[in-house]
Amino acid sequence: MIDGNHNPQDVTRVLFESFPGWAVGVFYVVGFGAIAVFLYGCFVQYRKYARGQSLRKALPPLKDRLLQMVVSVGTHRTLRRRDRSAGYAHALIFFGFALLFMGTATITLEYDILGPLIGLKFWHGNFYLLFSLALDLAGLWLVAGLVYMMARRGWLKPPKLNYARPDRAADAPDANRSFYQFEDWAFLCLLIIIGITGFVLEGARLLWLQNTPTVWDYRWWSPVGAVVANALSLAGFTPEGAGSLRVSIWWFHAIISLTFIALIPYSKAKHIFTAMSSLALRDPLPVQKLPPVDMSAETVGASKITDFNWKQLLNFDACTKCGRCHEACPANASGAPLSPRDLILTLRELAENTLEGIRQPEPEKLIAQGNGVFQVPTETLWACRTCAACVEICPVGIEHVPVIVEMRRALVEQGDMDPLVQKALQNIQKRGNSFGETKKKRPAWTKKLDFEIKDARTEAVDVLWFVGDFASFDPRYQRVSMDFARILKAANIDFGILYEDESNSGNDVRRVGEEGLYQHLAESNIALLNDCDFKRIVTTDPHSFNTIKNEYPEFGGSYDVEHASAFIARLLDEERIPLKKGLDGRRVTFHDPCHLGRYNKGYDGPRDAIRKLGADLVEMKRCRDNSFCCGAGGGRIWTPDPVGKEKPSENRVREAATIEGLETIVVSCPKCMNMLEDARKTTNNEDNFEIREVVELVAECLDDSAISVVDQEHVAEPV
Repeated sequence: MIDGNHNPQDVTRVLFESFPGWAVGVFYVVGFGAIAVFLYGCFVQYRKYARGQSLRKALPPLKDRLLQMVVSVGTHRTLRRRDRSAGYAHALIFFGFALLFMGTATITLEYDILGPLIGLKFWHGNFYLLFSLALDLAGLWLVAGLVYMMARRGWLKPPKLNYARPDRAADAPDANRSFYQFEDWAFLCLLIIIGITGFVLEGARLLWLQNTPTVWDYRWWSPVGAVVANALSLAGFTPEGAGSLRVSIWWFHAIISLTFIALIPYSKAKHIFTAMSSLALRDPLPVQKLPPVDMSAETVGASKITDFNWKQLLNFDACTKCGRCHEACPANASGAPLSPRDLILTLRELAENTLEGIRQPEPEKLIAQGNGVFQVPTETLWACRTCAACVEICPVGIEHVPVIVEMRRALVEQGDMDPLVQKALQNIQKRGNSFGETKKKRPAWTKKLDFEIKDARTEAVDVLWFVGDFASFDPRYQRVSMDFARILKAANIDFGILYEDESNSGNDVRRVGEEGLYQHLAESNIALLNDCDFKRIVTTDPHSFNTIKNEYPEFGGSYDVEHASAFIARLLDEERIPLKKGLDGRRVTFHDPCHLGRYNKGYDGPRDAIRKLGADLVEMKRCRDNSFCCGAGGGRIWTPDPVGKEKPSENRVREAATIEGLETIVVSCPKCMNMLEDARKTTNNEDNFEIREVVELVAECLDDSAISVVDQEHVAEPV
């Protein structure tokens, strides 16, 4: 400390002033001890991840991943989605903590490294004043953010922060529920105590040095500390009393700060590192393109914790228990025993229990029929719709769906699945479709048209239409298929289909966990497609669209693939579809299919088509990337939902019913149509609005003279 000369360049901050040498020595011993505990904890976590499997999917280039992480962390865009207040509060905490950490590192750099080694000192004068102001503001941000988060948990109490687990009985002992609540509060309290004691320490130091001009005259560069100093003075503290307070608070602040550092690898605070790592490792196609499987391997899927790869083990540790996935999950909203958050927490508990020790014990069984504390119930896994709402909303890049599919693969390998799912898979294996119909019936709907559709197996076409199971066999959706054929014919599109040789694309088969059957379907369809002469593939089925576009290339089938809704929107934009009328402001809403929307960002195509027809499109509250799943994905189309509980499709229809004057819910997926048609009946909305396909709306407006059909009444037939 410099006194006497009133020179702005002399202003600085004391560290160990008035401390005896032994006290400074004790501080460094404790400090290095905390760092040692921290480093050992980091090693334990590294050892845990190293016990996982290697990755089966290549990661994007390192620079791209780091840029992705920096942008996500810097903008806090993933945290501000659908919970802006919590996102902004976290930003205050994060940036406040980061600046305070950098400030402490700067002091250490000068005081303990550069000063003693080369005599370089820069922590004074204008640099120090700006430094002091920045750290005061950072501390204020930190405390403000923490106060909001504490009020949110203690007063606002959003349901997503309730740790009651739907996959465990209500009366089952769940010690971790209490532990997680304690951990959250301990984390918040520890940080706010560090922030507040830092300000009290600063105020006591300023008052103690009240008679030192190079400190007192520049105290307002530490505005919060200056306010605290004035408050202490008003409370009766003399400079000498403030000096004694400074020593006590200094030790308390130092010990609690070092304790926090030491505990980072062992507590919720580890997400400071694991969350950023998870974001940097995020797969650009986590659910669109599932990890491949070596079918010649001894085991398939994940039946024990060490079957997961190291990235997935890190994902488990990245979870902050924010509950956004819990809130977004359609299965959880419908009362199913699945919460994506709780699934990840269960897996994290199991990983900690079996992989963090010096010796790795025999891993416990991962999946169970009951409510094992460290096990995942089979009902939880089969409740998943693989809609990817959890993956989409997770602010730290956790990829829940691939984890669930890995465990499903193990169940399928053991033959542990719903009999109806097993029946559907057997039908697909024997007949190429989940309906159990003969292959010859696949193109039967084409006989209702008075024009021939080209056989793409024998004739060259511009557009190969991959029809899909539901569009071929479901009576309701066959009408959509006929309408789409009429539209293509009227637009003079040179198109054809694969007739009875087309098989199920396998998208849902893979997400159920039957990897062997999926690979057989993919290879069969690819061999057929590669023998055909076409320029692009178009399909009305988002599920087929996803796997042909994203997963078939892995097996040698790379094609230009387009969903029918985007194809139609482009044809309308080019005025290639002759229209005789519009929809005259019909009030409609659009339900985003998961595999078209969240999976492949196909939000605009169907909406553009609807608007071009002149409809009044009103969005539901949950739309686009926040759309609510109809409940059909992940093989759930083949199994009924539990009686007495609201189905996801009913939840969705009730949401649409809140739109005043709604006439039509528009869909662009055969499975969505099937589920929402049922829900319209079970929610008593049959007389209130209709369910229509984008294709049907276009066909309704189609110029009659441009098409010629046997069933002419169908063009204007109401649903």
